[in-house]
Amino acid sequence: MERVIATYYIETPYEPEQAAAVLAGEQSSGTFVAVPGETEALKQRFAARVETVKFLETVGQPAMPGAVSREGKYHRAMVRVSWSMENFGYNLPVLISTLQGNLYEITQFTGLKLMDIELPEIYGTYFKGPQFGISGSRKLTGVEGRPLIGTIIKPSIGLTVEETAALVKTLATAGIDFIKDDELLSSSANSAFEDRVEAVMRVLSAYADKTGKKVMYAFNISGEMDQMLQRYETILRWGGTCAMISINSVGLAAAKKIADQGQLAIHGHRNGWGMLTRHPLLGIDFRAYQKLWRLAGVDQLHVNGIRNKFWETDDSVVSSIEACLEDLFDHRKPLPVISSGQWGGQAFETWNRTHTVDCLYMAGGGIMAHPMGPAAGVVALQQAWQAAVAGYSLEEAARQYQEFGKSVEKFGNR
Repeated sequence: MERVIATYYIETPYEPEQAAAVLAGEQSSGTFVAVPGETEALKQRFAARVETVKFLETVGQPAMPGAVSREGKYHRAMVRVSWSMENFGYNLPVLISTLQGNLYEITQFTGLKLMDIELPEIYGTYFKGPQFGISGSRKLTGVEGRPLIGTIIKPSIGLTVEETAALVKTLATAGIDFIKDDELLSSSANSAFEDRVEAVMRVLSAYADKTGKKVMYAFNISGEMDQMLQRYETILRWGGTCAMISINSVGLAAAKKIADQGQLAIHGHRNGWGMLTRHPLLGIDFRAYQKLWRLAGVDQLHVNGIRNKFWETDDSVVSSIEACLEDLFDHRKPLPVISSGQWGGQAFETWNRTHTVDCLYMAGGGIMAHPMGPAAGVVALQQAWQAAVAGYSLEEAARQYQEFGKSVEKFGNR
């Protein structure tokens, strides 16, 4: 039977091999004491296996509370543990309970982070992965050969339906490719979901009839399961092409149910991500995280951005972009969504470090606060990416392109 292999970064006051064995037992057939029925035959079939243990270093202070070392030594290592598919089959919630469940509670660990997952080939047949991904998102928006340029409705919450529709008209006229609800808004006192979809899609359909360009709008359907399915149908009824889900809030099973409907691109917002990964020795690394959401069928996945407004390092952002663009079986690849304090200035380093235009490049203030207006803000982002790919420096691009030059004057010292 094929196996799932997980790689963990651990810290422990015990020998790493001993702690890894405890993890394997706790997360499969064992517990803290031998129990009746735990036969050798059962363990042979269902017990997790410690595949490898690679010692890294010893430190004098624990990363987190846990067992206390009498010698003041805490050992760090990379360990690989595997489970037979017989333990969980194709059940993603039970897979998560196995890979990310009570193991975080085990006292033997003063640090533990899931770094990567190796999935059996049969998963590539059973799970279909993103149904749109990069190629489908490009087809729906008609954008080829460059990043999709997108923005977020701001203020995040508080605009009326009419105010939102007016802003969408401004952005569409400016040449935007993609607009999304903020994750804080799904249906509010002055912006009911159904009313907002109708108003926004009337604007975008009229713009498409006039220009032939269909702007993608990601409506935030996050909610209870039945409610999300109803909202999904509302988007379809009004001719929309994308639904947004706060994936950490609704969970893998709900996200997969929505993605399985197969008629809208699914924009996966990862709000709450910092809670899962900000500590270097707790939680889950994006490389493992994105594989799970790809199995669920998410088409677009947030990765933060270069020189972002949050805590995440540029190296981490680059690694996340690269992870989305790596093959996973023969599935479509999710579109990396670059956002957080972005304007055209970060396009140069983003390109130099990733050499890809397969991304959705999101800017809020970088578009709306452009000194020449939102239309110039969109053009400035397009110019920045065109210049970056052509090998121009930021300074050369600022001299070459008026709109981008003005954005450098506005945002260059931020």
